[in-house]
Amino acid sequence: MSLLLALIAIWALIAILVLRQVALAAASTLVVIFWVVLGAIVPCLLSPWALVPLIVVIAVLNVGGLRRAFLTKPVFNILKKTMPSMSVTEREALEAGTTWWEKQLFSGKPDWNEFAQIGLPQLSAEEQSFLDNEVSQLCEMLNEWDIYNSRKDLPPEAWQFLKDKGFFGLIIPKEFGGREFSHYAQSRVMSKIASRSGTAAVTAMVPNSLGPGELLMNYGTEEQKNRWLPGLAKGTEIPCFGLTGPEAGSDAGSIPDTGIVCKGMHEGQEVVGLRLTFSKRWITLAPVATVVGLAFKLYDPEGLLGDAGKKEYGITCALIPANHPGMEIGKRHNPGSPFMNGPIFGTDVFIPIDWIIGGAAMAGKGWRMLIECLGAGRGVSLPSLSTASGEMNYRLVGAYARIRRQFNTEIGKFEGVQEATADIAGTAYTLEAFRQLVTKGLETGSPSVMTAMAKYHATELMRKSVEHSMDIVGGRAIQQGPRNFLVYSYHSVPVAITVEGANILTRSLMIFGQGAMRCHPYLFNEMQAMQDEDQERGIKTFDKLFTAHLGHVLSNIVRTKLLGLTRGHFSSVPANADDFSARWYQRINLLSASFASISDIALAVLGGNLKRRELLSARLGDIHSNLFIACAILKYHSAHPRTHAEDVHAEYAITTALNKAQQALIEFSDNFPVGWVAKLVRYLTLPWGKIVLKPTDDLTRELGDLMLEENPVRQSLAQYVYVSHEAEDAAGRVESTYQMLLALGPLWTTWLKNQNKLSGANMAEKLQDAVSKNIIQPQDVNRLLEYDARRFDCVLTDAFDKL
Repeated sequence: MSLLLALIAIWALIAILVLRQVALAAASTLVVIFWVVLGAIVPCLLSPWALVPLIVVIAVLNVGGLRRAFLTKPVFNILKKTMPSMSVTEREALEAGTTWWEKQLFSGKPDWNEFAQIGLPQLSAEEQSFLDNEVSQLCEMLNEWDIYNSRKDLPPEAWQFLKDKGFFGLIIPKEFGGREFSHYAQSRVMSKIASRSGTAAVTAMVPNSLGPGELLMNYGTEEQKNRWLPGLAKGTEIPCFGLTGPEAGSDAGSIPDTGIVCKGMHEGQEVVGLRLTFSKRWITLAPVATVVGLAFKLYDPEGLLGDAGKKEYGITCALIPANHPGMEIGKRHNPGSPFMNGPIFGTDVFIPIDWIIGGAAMAGKGWRMLIECLGAGRGVSLPSLSTASGEMNYRLVGAYARIRRQFNTEIGKFEGVQEATADIAGTAYTLEAFRQLVTKGLETGSPSVMTAMAKYHATELMRKSVEHSMDIVGGRAIQQGPRNFLVYSYHSVPVAITVEGANILTRSLMIFGQGAMRCHPYLFNEMQAMQDEDQERGIKTFDKLFTAHLGHVLSNIVRTKLLGLTRGHFSSVPANADDFSARWYQRINLLSASFASISDIALAVLGGNLKRRELLSARLGDIHSNLFIACAILKYHSAHPRTHAEDVHAEYAITTALNKAQQALIEFSDNFPVGWVAKLVRYLTLPWGKIVLKPTDDLTRELGDLMLEENPVRQSLAQYVYVSHEAEDAAGRVESTYQMLLALGPLWTTWLKNQNKLSGANMAEKLQDAVSKNIIQPQDVNRLLEYDARRFDCVLTDAFDKL
């Protein structure tokens, strides 16, 4: 019995040392001392059968030569065989960008003191003024029905306004004539435009996301900046960027477009340049572009760039005037929305070498440039469109569900409908919270993993919100016409899902694939050590990294087990956490530790095969992403005054996010190909079962009811979109009718309760009877008649003589 207690005590000490990540030498010393002390009580611990294994283990762990011979080198050789080699393109993609809070979540032990210091972004006075004035003025010019069905384009005055007011130069520094807005301001601008017209939002979005402007600002030569940025800022130059082609969509590394370094004539002189052959498609703004950014693979067969031994340089980016000889802009595509989109072609198009963005020094560095500049497109533009859609669905579908009645009941009161409306409300809250934390993160650099999360999850949340909205509004949302306030949002879903890499690819490969490399404290450096041409040097480097990695893994496993047994209770939370958020932070602690542990377990067991096990890696990405989303919700909730409505929205949103993370963890362990490992994962992470259930029916009903009211969250979200009150406008018809209903207060309910008891052939006659019986006052008659007419008009759909 004493031996058993001694062994338990030793294991407890080791667990504490591992959990605290005490340095190996110090930990080994403490274990030996403790062993010897216990040996005075339990003599068998000091027998040769016990001491020899202890001494061997301690020696192997602490003596570098022994450790490398018996531990590190065998592991190194096994992993080197199983891990896939990294191409230059993959290495550049993984090295590109930065990391932020998502790295803390991957560590398994988020630093909540650091999180508490993060403040959400704020608009400057200039940015707020632009939103209140120029953006509102633009929105007033736009009619999406007219744009879609008559013009197939923005009206000329809107195009000119976009140019004159600097909408195409939001990211360009003021020294070049741009507005130099923050990422948050850009997102807010695009959201407000998108709430009025997705076509206009995409048109304004492209010059401010992946394209020549951003590439020039970050990598262009001074001559290139001075040549192009002022025109791009003023709108006298319209940019597009050619990346995707018939043979290469999401796999940009396989683009067949080529640039061959050679000599040729330019402006009457022979210069070193490139002969380009390319075919690009799906290029937004191509039909109206005056300058084309182009990605291609660069080859230098004659060594004209100065390195005779280097023939292949890789992906390179150049900037070419659209009217340059050989450039051909094709006919327009029809992506389902009438924004300008089309193909670009060229065969043997000669350009001078200094048209490479950044000049000859940036030859072959295009892939890294593109990856680092994708942050705006993934983290700002597409999520801003999704957020606008979610917030407009909240506002208009909630209003419609209050106005529309079936079986003498507001349709928003039916529980089946509330299941959908609650999700719309929770999604809108989530999208706004997500947008704010992501744009804050973009202030720190270009976090590629975070922006991939933003692109995928924002567009997927939008897709679900729009589908719910269509279900609720039904035929009113299907029949197209000037009254339809949902159909164009529905049309925009496939574009958002596909642009910047299809969502399947983003979820299955990018989020965890890049996340593991960029956010894990050791993995990427270990892979680099395994690919070192000098194997002895590689093993020495790997030895240091692997030893630290092993301590990190064991610490997370112990932490996961302790948090699992306590269901996260007693774990640390931010100092400013309140009674609403504290328990949620503790749940995040458990799921974060679990995520870190199972990621390392999966990498150890499957090695490079995890890259091909996309169903598994996607679930790991889902855990990581939803932990980040949960943090965004808590941060957003803490930035607002506590109200009942705020708490209900936040509770529904964070419950949904963490339930998704938990479900992904469960499905990962259920489908892990090694049975005993799967059981270990479940034993470590959720020994007592689930810690987060789906939103309860009570919470769903409560949020469904709130969505029908002019609650504080509805009022807050209104500031991010353009809200029309015009009775003939598609959205304004619903909004103005809803406001009229709110203004009636209990009067409308009084009428509904009594209408079947009143005499008269129509509503007007029944109202007169109600006045005579003192049910309503005479001055209320016209108010009720006016609202009823507006109500009926609000539920009508358009009809046409001829389509």
